[in-house]
Amino acid sequence: MQPEEGFAPRLEQALKQAGLDVVVKDASVSGDTTAGGVNRLDWALAAFGAEKPDLVIVELGANDMLRGLDPAEPRANLDRILSRLAAEGVPALLAGMRAAPNLGPAYQARFDAIYGELAKTHKVVLHPFFMAAVVGKPELMQADMLHPNPKGVDAMVAEILPSVTRALGKTGP
Repeated sequence: MQPEEGFAPRLEQALKQAGLDVVVKDASVSGDTTAGGVNRLDWALAAFGAEKPDLVIVELGANDMLRGLDPAEPRANLDRILSRLAAEGVPALLAGMRAAPNLGPAYQARFDAIYGELAKTHKVVLHPFFMAAVVGKPELMQADMLHPNPKGVDAMVAEILPSVTRALGKTGP
């Protein structure tokens, strides 16, 4: 994929087409875990300088799940991230993930509950499942069947767009 086909540039384009004057900055790291997100948070916030972002989309946890980490770990890390953003006065949207069925129903139940519970606790907008638009649709996935292709990115952007605009509406663009 080309850089302009990635999620952040495509989301920025969709938001602009919706009439919002936005800049979407990509602070993601491919393959990262929630622990990596915690470790990068100071750096990511510092990149904005004195101007705070209008919204941070927190989309982490898939790699924790793929590694079979105890769901308590991503829960604690996401809680730290959301708490820190709140302390800084930075609104957040939490983009959820779902556990793969091969990890078993007990793991799935514990992992899948993380996002709704944290969104409620931190009073942030929840987009229930970041990958919902592409799961089970090979035509929207890269050959690894883990990452979306450009058409898949467009489908994911279309699906999350209402959540993003709702979150921006709560905070003011």
